[in-house]
Amino acid sequence: MDIAALSIVHNQNKVQEQASLAVMKMAMDAAQNQSDSLIASQGIQTKAMETSIQPFLGANLDIRT
Repeated sequence: MDIAALSIVHNQNKVQEQASLAVMKMAMDAAQNQSDSLIASQGIQTKAMETSIQPFLGANLDIRT
């Protein structure tokens, strides 16, 4: 193989690696966003469950001066 062919193959491998890394970053960002939204929705569901089980908590506030 000559130097030009080796250079072309090397550059193609670099481009393929960069593309793979870009796709992996996009997948990681999507997974992070999904996990963040899942955690947020679980917090909301937990709060809704707590208020449905004990709806009277926090309804009255007694203040003495």
